[in-house]
Amino acid sequence: MKLVSVLAAAVGLAVIAALVAHFGAASVTRSLLAVGGVGFAVICLIQLVLIAVMGIAWWVLLPGTSPWAAIWARLVRDSASEVLPLSQVGGYVLGGRALAVCGVSGDTAAASTIVDVTLEFFAQLAYTAIALLWLLDLEPYARILFPVAIGLIVGIGLAGGFLVAQRRGFGLLGRFAGTLGRGWADTTAAGAAALHAAIADIYARRAAVCASFVLHLASWIASAAEIWLALRFMKVPLGFDAVLVIESLLYAIRSVAFAVPNAVGVQEGAYILLGAGFGLTPETALALSLLKRARDFVIGLPVLGAYELIESGRLWRRADAAAFRSSASLKAKPRSR
Repeated sequence: MKLVSVLAAAVGLAVIAALVAHFGAASVTRSLLAVGGVGFAVICLIQLVLIAVMGIAWWVLLPGTSPWAAIWARLVRDSASEVLPLSQVGGYVLGGRALAVCGVSGDTAAASTIVDVTLEFFAQLAYTAIALLWLLDLEPYARILFPVAIGLIVGIGLAGGFLVAQRRGFGLLGRFAGTLGRGWADTTAAGAAALHAAIADIYARRAAVCASFVLHLASWIASAAEIWLALRFMKVPLGFDAVLVIESLLYAIRSVAFAVPNAVGVQEGAYILLGAGFGLTPETALALSLLKRARDFVIGLPVLGAYELIESGRLWRRADAAAFRSSASLKAKPRSR
């Protein structure tokens, strides 16, 4: 599986290089630099705020925990998904581990991750539905309307199936908990039952579930505003409605291509195709995609570095504790005569 991910990432990078070469590296670079240092800093700051809001959307599902733990875990999740050569699922796992490191039990970390991902997916479907209605008003005869509508219906079906799996799929949930690592969650049948109970307990708090959904939906819409502002920095006067449609359809495509690490190549191609329908030049579309990747690296690399230090510290402390116990055990043994 890792080999497939590496190969997919390599192909994606080749696609990006080919697209930049085809449309002109100078033109793409010029569009990218038009954002400026201040503009780029503003975009990064907005993204950090959005991640914090999504962290709070996770936190409301975790009564009695610190909101900073959920925000940190969300930072790790998004950084892993956008920087490391992992699928989105790999980012979910690392986010769950980061939450568990903060003192949340393994079952609760796994259960809250599953529910949070589900609610975010439902919020994305609502976001796509809003964009579809907006597109119907903007371009009632657009050829993309029908496939988007079909994709939305399929997505709703998948979301419903995911809910059923959470209700009945003990084995599937147990395997997800097991991916958090040994000691993070019990992977026995009893552990799967405990995970199922933790999920049911989260869903029983309907106010928290609704609040999480609303926060996720607000984050999706605000993410379109972030890109609208980035285009303004580029001196591209594209309307917010058009940006919302492009961004919504982009992330719908990314969701379909979830197995491709960081959607490398997929995001760039989607931006070019979607942007063309709204007067966005290929050079600007590529520059916008590369801007988002630069933003993710600037945020993600320090976060992953800090996470690695925390994990390394845990392993060293565990090794020291094991060595101390072993030494104490040897000293406690009576000497033979």
